[in-house]
Amino acid sequence: MKRVLAIILGGGAGTRLYPLTKMRAKPAVPLAGKYRLIDIPISNCINSDINKMYVMTQFNSASLNRHLSQTYNLSNSFGGGFVEVLAAQQTPDSPSWFEGTADAVRKYQWLFQEWDVDEYLILSGDQLYRMDYSLFIEHHRRTGADLTVAALPVDPAQAEAFGLMRTDENGSIKEFREKPKGDSLREMAVDTSRFGLTAESAKERPYLASMGIYVFSRKTLFGLLDKHPGHKDFGKEVIPEALARGDNLQSYVFDDYWEDIGTIGAFYEANLALTQQPKPPFSFYDEKFPIYTRPRYLPPSKLVDVQITNSIIGEGSILKSCSIHHCVLGVRSRIESDCVLQDTLVMGSDFFESSDERAVLQERGGIPLGVGKGTTVKRAILDKNTRIGSGVSIINKDNVEEADRSDQGFYIRNGIVVVQKNATIPDGTVI
Repeated sequence: MKRVLAIILGGGAGTRLYPLTKMRAKPAVPLAGKYRLIDIPISNCINSDINKMYVMTQFNSASLNRHLSQTYNLSNSFGGGFVEVLAAQQTPDSPSWFEGTADAVRKYQWLFQEWDVDEYLILSGDQLYRMDYSLFIEHHRRTGADLTVAALPVDPAQAEAFGLMRTDENGSIKEFREKPKGDSLREMAVDTSRFGLTAESAKERPYLASMGIYVFSRKTLFGLLDKHPGHKDFGKEVIPEALARGDNLQSYVFDDYWEDIGTIGAFYEANLALTQQPKPPFSFYDEKFPIYTRPRYLPPSKLVDVQITNSIIGEGSILKSCSIHHCVLGVRSRIESDCVLQDTLVMGSDFFESSDERAVLQERGGIPLGVGKGTTVKRAILDKNTRIGSGVSIINKDNVEEADRSDQGFYIRNGIVVVQKNATIPDGTVI
């Protein structure tokens, strides 16, 4: 794995995750109360003994840069290596920003070529899954592939949203189509039982979807990027081109939990699914394959006369005489008495407010951090550092699917109320 360089793509502007991406890059979006999305691919790399990583970003990358610099000093903590951010930059040769996944890699091709490595592992910065990349790369080497694509077995309903691969019985890719529909979709079906799925599961999921995770051999990657400077995207252009010129393309089937967190709805469901009992679809409790993040030196959470069911509570939180049902509460969350939180993701706060500071703030008519007394919140996301007043109801009372109320500090996406970062919701507000 010392002969592998990982390139993690930070994604575009993250418009489908807005307003969570209003002030941060998509990979910097908080996850599961204490992590960030970028922690997933980086932890997978560390656990796979890959310790040379570049993270490519171009939108709102300040908080991402800060998180990475405070978290991953690989030279000290993980036996050599680095995690380095490459932001989009303008040069005389390329005056534009990144225009796609392949274009982003091409813009820093000169840097990647300097490394004496055999393979380049291309990853996405906004997916939730646990994978040992060393098995993926060993499969690539064993099959003598020029390019290997990670493949997820999916059902027909899911298949329309992905690039699909048609393979032979050995997993060699024969055809690749981007988001096919109708007859074009049906033609891409394969017998997935040959890749270890049960007969029943193979019947339900007869399609192999590209996960946007690739291993390129050195010569193949730079050959494709050099010869086709107009190709901006790996899925839409580079992979079909590699097939057309007769390269050896292989699939690597991954039959486990994987979630592409591209929308507010998917992000919300993935977070709340972590509270499932007895076994959530994805778990952070795996001592053999841990997920790393920034160490914080916070006190344990304090719960005073609280009723909690199926929830995750981040450290440094203080909860008083409230009811918490099926929620994820981030670090330094403050929930006051007589509150009811249900099916809600609270991202917590970046800093503490002492009792004295909170008292002074209230005397002056301000609203302290957290959720105030007698407030009800259902099916919502409260971004970091939000100040929710007393007697507030955030319940989407009119069942609105989409709304922009940024002047009032919130949006509604996929029927979920999203209170934006640093927003204040006055006492008695009903949403």
